[in-house]
Amino acid sequence: MKKIIIITSFLTIGFANYLQAQFTQVEIFSGFDKTEFTLYSSAPINNENTLSIATLAFFQKFNKKENVGFNEAGVQPTLFWNIHKNVSIGSSLYYNSVAGYSQRLSVKFTLKNSRILFIVIPTVAHSEQTETSYAEAFVQFQFNTPINNKVSLWLSGQFLTVWDEFKRHSRSFQQWRAGVSFNGHQFGFGLDFDQYGPKPVEKSSFGAYYRKTL
Repeated sequence: MKKIIIITSFLTIGFANYLQAQFTQVEIFSGFDKTEFTLYSSAPINNENTLSIATLAFFQKFNKKENVGFNEAGVQPTLFWNIHKNVSIGSSLYYNSVAGYSQRLSVKFTLKNSRILFIVIPTVAHSEQTETSYAEAFVQFQFNTPINNKVSLWLSGQFLTVWDEFKRHSRSFQQWRAGVSFNGHQFGFGLDFDQYGPKPVEKSSFGAYYRKTL
């Protein structure tokens, strides 16, 4: 099972929506406390669109010297098998600059229309660094309201929680974005809350963001 997960993960690039054509989305968030760059890329790999090949990559840097230990980067290739228009199963290999490598198995539930996107991804994983298993839950939503053919208002959020050995808190975050999209260029303000460790050390950051889908 472990070898299958690793092999299929290396064939992929990791975070896709069902039946969505190839796309790349980049976001830059920057404030007084931290700067973050995130990239999502996805593409179907067969004519039936039952398999998706995609990637998630991010880099987060805190600006104050006392918070340098919380800097992190990650890359996650994932192969999703789209068994239903709303349900996918994914196998991935994830590398994090702090936590090292882990093999992961996820189920993705997606609800979407022209104005709303809602995604829930529960995951079980095994860490190579600690040789233990962990559980993870990720939730994402996006809501947009068109004003005219070129301008729309956007509200979005991303939420993550990770529990080592399924019982001990390791990492969580809550990311909020509110902005406007003009001719495909989205920009506005964001608020990030980060929690680290079993007795969570909390960090927060307010800033501006820019997002573009290519």
